[in-house]
Amino acid sequence: MRATRLVTALRDKPYQEQLRTLDLPTLKFRRLRGDMIETYKVLSGIYDTNVSPKILIISQYATRGNSLKITNRRCHYNLRKYSFSIRITNVWNSLPFSDVTGGVTKHRTGRTVRTGPKYSDILH
Repeated sequence: MRATRLVTALRDKPYQEQLRTLDLPTLKFRRLRGDMIETYKVLSGIYDTNVSPKILIISQYATRGNSLKITNRRCHYNLRKYSFSIRITNVWNSLPFSDVTGGVTKHRTGRTVRTGPKYSDILH
């Protein structure tokens, strides 16, 4: 919100209108996108497994959609409910295979094809 206020023409307009004019995503979307990027890094092994959050993956044969579905664990306290590993589960499990694999898929000819993630679909 501070950066949008620096534009003098938009100073008196509501926050949503400022975002639309500057073609910027909302804070909710940016947080969600950041969570999905961090989840991809954890599951891909980019982070050290000793310090990364423990995310349990459902076995491959029992899933539909993407092959990296996360186990949905129950929690009773708000402290745990809003933690990273619980917060990302439903959103990550709803992503299509191309987004979960980082937008990289193997073509039938053996070539690697980059399709690119479409994070705008996860908010609708």
